[in-house]
Amino acid sequence: MFLLMLSATSAAFSQTEVLKNVVNNMAFYKQKNDIKFLGKAKASIDSVFKVSPQDTLQLERNVYRAVVNATILYVDSLNKLGMPAGFFNQTTNQVNKLIANRRSDRFQEQMDYVKQCLANVYLRKAFAYVGNSDFNNALQLFELAQSYVPNFKQLNAYIAYSNTKLGNLQAAAKYYTDLIAVDGSKVENIESASSIYKLVGDTVRALEIVKKGRESLPNDRFLLLDEANIYNNKKDYRELEPLLPALLDINTNKADIAFVAANCYDHLDKFDKAESLYLRAIELNSSAYDPIFNLGLLYLRQSEAKKKGDNKEEMAKAVQWLEKANEISPNDVNCLQVLQLVYAKNGDQDQLNSINNKLKLLTN
Repeated sequence: MFLLMLSATSAAFSQTEVLKNVVNNMAFYKQKNDIKFLGKAKASIDSVFKVSPQDTLQLERNVYRAVVNATILYVDSLNKLGMPAGFFNQTTNQVNKLIANRRSDRFQEQMDYVKQCLANVYLRKAFAYVGNSDFNNALQLFELAQSYVPNFKQLNAYIAYSNTKLGNLQAAAKYYTDLIAVDGSKVENIESASSIYKLVGDTVRALEIVKKGRESLPNDRFLLLDEANIYNNKKDYRELEPLLPALLDINTNKADIAFVAANCYDHLDKFDKAESLYLRAIELNSSAYDPIFNLGLLYLRQSEAKKKGDNKEEMAKAVQWLEKANEISPNDVNCLQVLQLVYAKNGDQDQLNSINNKLKLLTN
């Protein structure tokens, strides 16, 4: 759980005589980290309010009370001091009235501290709901925390995460985007935003997010892979091609990456690179159907590009790999139809009859 770092505490107050005990007990708490001094500070500030205050001191006393109460709420999560059940709501109501009072700007440092304390309490409660997968309540509390500390940008990630869990994808995407605009160096936020935009079908925005992220983190392998996947899924092979050398360099033993690269070069009619990478993909995973089938098709197209009589080597390779693909997936209709065409061209009547019979069984 990531909580706010607290700024200055109540020790920064001037010590008017009427509030001297409050200030001293807060100072003792800060020095000794013993919550009994918070209890004494609470008793002292409460006693002050039993006496009719002068109008000129009312605001200062309320700020003191806010500091003491907010500190107790933040520090004493187990309620060892025995605060009443409505203490939290009572304190937030008092603080909200102070925030609305323009004169409280005179105590800006103390009010910032109070807001941070209450924001941390809301965060603690919100994370408890997250732990129980109650994201509705968690989201409400994260948003309340943000109302006190709007400049704490990490809250955007918590709110975005909760919205994602609730299926509020557009809202989640907005919060992640705002977070990235402030700090584009966290890959997890960029990846989350990209994933959400892809889920809602906005591939253009997802690509913008990833490309912007790669400007700051050009060597990040996850962002590189994400951008490559977007281009591959869009079948935008021209844009994918420049990414392939780096992609292959950091994924030397991954058959699926070799296949994606081979398929890209295949569509760009770069035969030698496509052939080499299909073979690498097969070497890394000899049971994968797609690279074997695609390699067979590659050799078949090469054979068709040559004159009859000069294409025997390519045709033989095409048959070899297509038959191997058929062994892996014997009922794949696409492969059977290509083999039907190949056997017809080669005049291999026995094999053609066998394929024809199988296709009848599969397609009728």
